[in-house]
Amino acid sequence: MAKDSKAERIKRMQIPAVDIPEELVHRVPPGQVVTDRFPILHEGEVPNYDMAAWSLRVFGEVNEEKSFSYEELLALPRTQVVCDIHCVTRWSKLDTVWEGILFRDFLKLIDVKPEGKYVMLHADNDYETNVPLVDLMGDHVLLAMMFDGKPLTPKHGWPLRLVVPHLYFWKSAKWIQGLEFMQEDREGFWERNGFHNIADPFEEQRFSGEAIPIPEDEWVRKDFD
Repeated sequence: MAKDSKAERIKRMQIPAVDIPEELVHRVPPGQVVTDRFPILHEGEVPNYDMAAWSLRVFGEVNEEKSFSYEELLALPRTQVVCDIHCVTRWSKLDTVWEGILFRDFLKLIDVKPEGKYVMLHADNDYETNVPLVDLMGDHVLLAMMFDGKPLTPKHGWPLRLVVPHLYFWKSAKWIQGLEFMQEDREGFWERNGFHNIADPFEEQRFSGEAIPIPEDEWVRKDFD
């Protein structure tokens, strides 16, 4: 994938003029548009799974590699969270409702070495994205199985996705199949292709180069729920 792709397109497009209600200003990062839609954006095809063979693999800087079947994950205690989510393509959706396993609770089931300070999320279609472990320890970070009271749809990441609401939503990888704990940070798919390594929406950390405040409106033309 060339550097002059999605990051460059976002930089070149024009920002829509949008009035954010005063009571929501503190919740909506700069340059975002609030929508009731849930746009569907991803690279590649939506995967199909043989759930009898599906597993979540935990490896890297751990004292013992482990794999969890979907049934084993379903049997774990679950938490519901309500949070706002923000996509780098300029949409924000407020008060979304998710249910799944708090990442910090899941961490109790595995023996991560002290050196494992970073996590690479491995997903289908050879997608991966990197997040510091400290960013996964918050009250709203889930290995999510449900959205809005229903099981995730395949287009939104079924059977398992990450939800990290305080970062741009490309960090909330869909179709997770592996958690790799790492001593040192390593860039993921979009991070290697022009997007910011940290991805804080309120700092507008969209791009790895010059942060030009001009978005794309691609999401408006995408499929959505």
